[in-house]
Amino acid sequence: MHGADSLTNVTRMDIPIELGYTKDHEWARIEGKNLRIGVTDYAQDALGDVVFVQLPALGSAVSSGASFAEVESTKSVSDIYAPISGKVIEVNERLSDSPELINSDPYGEGWLCVIEAEDEGQFKELLSADSYRELIS
Repeated sequence: MHGADSLTNVTRMDIPIELGYTKDHEWARIEGKNLRIGVTDYAQDALGDVVFVQLPALGSAVSSGASFAEVESTKSVSDIYAPISGKVIEVNERLSDSPELINSDPYGEGWLCVIEAEDEGQFKELLSADSYRELIS
């Protein structure tokens, strides 16, 4: 997600240490050779109230760094960028009826999709929690 506003108090942001992060404010949880993807607490806070989510199609191919989904909030529409290249093997259907899950539980029930990695070597390109915290500071 590009364009997230800077927050003055980043220390209160939730940044779980077990996740990987992108400079575009997506998080990724490694699950075998797959990545579960969502937007960070920082991103959801900058977005404001999420009102609609356009998820990628099941089975679609995504490319690392390319836009593959959109999140619409009361403030703006933001692209979501794939942290790795691969195939979408699962989407969070609950977001169709409850897009606000991204605000209330960004690292849990508010996940977006699961991508099967084309090349697991891309995992090492994700930012650590410390590196992500430094990026948003």
